[in-house]
Amino acid sequence: MREIVFDTETTGLDPGSGDRLVEIGCIEMLNRVATGAVYHCYFNPERDMPAEAENVHGLSIAFLSDKPKFAERAQEFLDFIGDAPLVAHNAGFDFGFINTELAKCGLEPVSRDRMIDTVAIARRKHPGAKLSLDALCSRYGIDRSHRTKHGALLDAELLAQLYVELMGGRQIGLELAVEAAMAGSSIVSGSVTTVDVMTVSASATRLFRSPRPHAASAQELARHAEFMAGFSEPLWSR
Repeated sequence: MREIVFDTETTGLDPGSGDRLVEIGCIEMLNRVATGAVYHCYFNPERDMPAEAENVHGLSIAFLSDKPKFAERAQEFLDFIGDAPLVAHNAGFDFGFINTELAKCGLEPVSRDRMIDTVAIARRKHPGAKLSLDALCSRYGIDRSHRTKHGALLDAELLAQLYVELMGGRQIGLELAVEAAMAGSSIVSGSVTTVDVMTVSASATRLFRSPRPHAASAQELARHAEFMAGFSEPLWSR
């Protein structure tokens, strides 16, 4: 099963009031194993960057000013995600921004039927616990020491690990899968990632072993009887 784990960075919290998407990072997973295929891009929001938002992700307007507009990369993004389910932490927030940007381009929204929200999954598994990405990474022992600021691709990579843990770890469906190696690569050039969409295959195989005979042979029975005869007044004969 192909799934896309993703995260976004924005200029604020409300796309309805003019906040814009400035970064998106996507991780492709096959049978909940990262294939190595990613999609990552920064976007020029065509507006200012509030200081509060810049303090979170560190993306300034000076840095974003020469980046492509979302409309210029929209189809590339849609081609990468295909029709796969989309996994995000507090997914309604990310879907809201993506669909607002798609609407500005005159494109159809991504159906929320495809949405998998790891916050909702974590809330069911750990009611009353802290549900931030940081808190859940700490709970599951996921290393985030290299995370000094929020970043869409970095957070998507952490989320991919967390998603696997929330869904039961590597043992999926009570069967241990043997995953095939990936066949391709992603190339990062400058501040924009150029993606080579990979053809990836994976297989879950189980070796068949013929049943072994379990009955004792006549020779084994005779040796056992000889051994038992050596006991003097055994407890089991009383």
